[in-house]
Amino acid sequence: MLKKITILSFWLISILSAIIFSYENPEAIKSIKNYFKGYQKVEVPTDIILKKEDIEANSFNVSFELVTLFENGFKTAFVSYSDANDDFSEKKLKIYYQDGGVFESSNYKDPNFRFLTTDYNGGIKTIFNYKNNSFAFMSSLKDDCMYASIVSLQTSSEIFNTKCLPAENNKQNAGWIDFNGLGSTNIHYKNKILLSIGAPEAYNSEIANLAQNKNSFFGKIIEIDKDDLDLVILKKKEKINPKIFSLGHRNPQGLTKINEHIFSVEHGPKGGDELNKIFLNKNYGWPKSSYGIRYLDDNNKKYYNRNHEDYGFEEPLFALVPSVGISSLNNCPKNLSAYYKRPCLIALSLSGNDLRPGKSIIIYLLNNKMTKVQSIEKISLGNNRRLRHFVTNSKNELYEDKNGDIYISVDAVGIHRLSFLGL
Repeated sequence: MLKKITILSFWLISILSAIIFSYENPEAIKSIKNYFKGYQKVEVPTDIILKKEDIEANSFNVSFELVTLFENGFKTAFVSYSDANDDFSEKKLKIYYQDGGVFESSNYKDPNFRFLTTDYNGGIKTIFNYKNNSFAFMSSLKDDCMYASIVSLQTSSEIFNTKCLPAENNKQNAGWIDFNGLGSTNIHYKNKILLSIGAPEAYNSEIANLAQNKNSFFGKIIEIDKDDLDLVILKKKEKINPKIFSLGHRNPQGLTKINEHIFSVEHGPKGGDELNKIFLNKNYGWPKSSYGIRYLDDNNKKYYNRNHEDYGFEEPLFALVPSVGISSLNNCPKNLSAYYKRPCLIALSLSGNDLRPGKSIIIYLLNNKMTKVQSIEKISLGNNRRLRHFVTNSKNELYEDKNGDIYISVDAVGIHRLSFLGL
């Protein structure tokens, strides 16, 4: 009897200790949960230089300086700033992390999404805003179905969802899903919101082929009618009904516009990162055409069709071979545009590879008709910095402070200020 009482007492003390530990150490509990879910925290590189650096470009210099340190080491999904042309303040930042957490008013809030999954590199991929309402595009898991969805942050309701990914129907192929491939970003365009959605595959042709399937939203840029969103916000309907704007995209990471001209960047396969000019109802070729090569030979077919136009697809404005792991895209800041006196786009890159290291900003100069790239300049920021997102306003338009400086998120490190010197 005494032995049973002792065991019961030990059990009760253990439960009580676990409850107290969970309450006092929520981040530790979240780390344990993420470990078993397969979500990998990005480690801060040991050789990251946290002090201000001046880096030489071709005809000017750039200054790169850490201004806000991340607390949790995860990747960003969207970073917005409330005011333009002011003195930068950390308190005005709103950082959405891919694990679902939010940093706002200098405080971190834990995620609260019912169907969010961080398995297979999943998570929140982008945030879009409309009429003081915010919506998260994310990877989701429900009843053994892996899919993508849009969730209202105000009501926690799912207002859009794709069909289940086909590989999940075959458990032995489930590991061939890679939600890194969802990519995703957004812009406001006329009375629409355009949202990019990748084909989230890791060597899985069945998922890749969804980019050419008009009955699937994977591998597309979709358009969301703002009138449709109004009805959801007013609770007059539960779901939106987006349409396909363009198709044949692999992993679109950046989306922006100059006036009414739309541009997108996306990852290619082992090379072939693309800058595309986006037109309604046009097809951009994936997985039929690409300047990259296959990760795995398919019946000894190493290459994709290099030509896009001959197969009825849009040719990229520019393809980077080797790739740089291209990420976000936006308009050049005003000081760069004034310096070049021509249409100008600025992109970020992640890791890249040994042949062409990433961790860079890339400046694209276009002709006045914006039909071709006249030149590119790649400025390496080095030191293992994986550049993820620009800090923007709520419409994903580039934020510039009163000095003309812009701000960039770096995986596992923080928000950095980027200044252009000597223009």
